[in-house]
Amino acid sequence: MSNPLTGLPPRLLRTKEAARFLGISIRTLEKHRTYGTGPTYRKIGGRVLYAVEDLQAWTAIGARKSTRDKTAGTVFPARPLTPEERGDC
Repeated sequence: MSNPLTGLPPRLLRTKEAARFLGISIRTLEKHRTYGTGPTYRKIGGRVLYAVEDLQAWTAIGARKSTRDKTAGTVFPARPLTPEERGDC
């Protein structure tokens, strides 16, 4: 079965909608944007917009099958990253 959304532009959400989609507070999403630890966003005409696909990709980084899963990525907390976390070492 083909995807009915194929060929349509990505659905863009404002910060409030994106935070609700992710299940986090608006303030936490804003902090992620400030610190560069959050999902990719777009700035269009002064508005901050998030594509649903970008939100899903960001959450997929932390997907894991168990607590011992070594292949899982890290979704960092909404705070400034240390040089080690940034990979500056």
